[in-house]
Amino acid sequence: MVDAIKRTGEFLEECYIELQRVTWPDWPQLKNATLVVIVFCLMVSLVIWLMDMASRFGIDVIMGLFGV
Repeated sequence: MVDAIKRTGEFLEECYIELQRVTWPDWPQLKNATLVVIVFCLMVSLVIWLMDMASRFGIDVIMGLFGV
């Protein structure tokens, strides 16, 4: 039990040391990255929506052929 507490303390200390080495983005980099993520999400959403519409159309055509 004591060993687990000691290992946890060492882990937290190593995490703190690593966080000191991180190069954090400045405000323009952060805005640019955020914009890229938002645009990418919108593009993926559009592709998924188009695929949904195409599959819905295809299913409607198939169902129409069988009179359902």
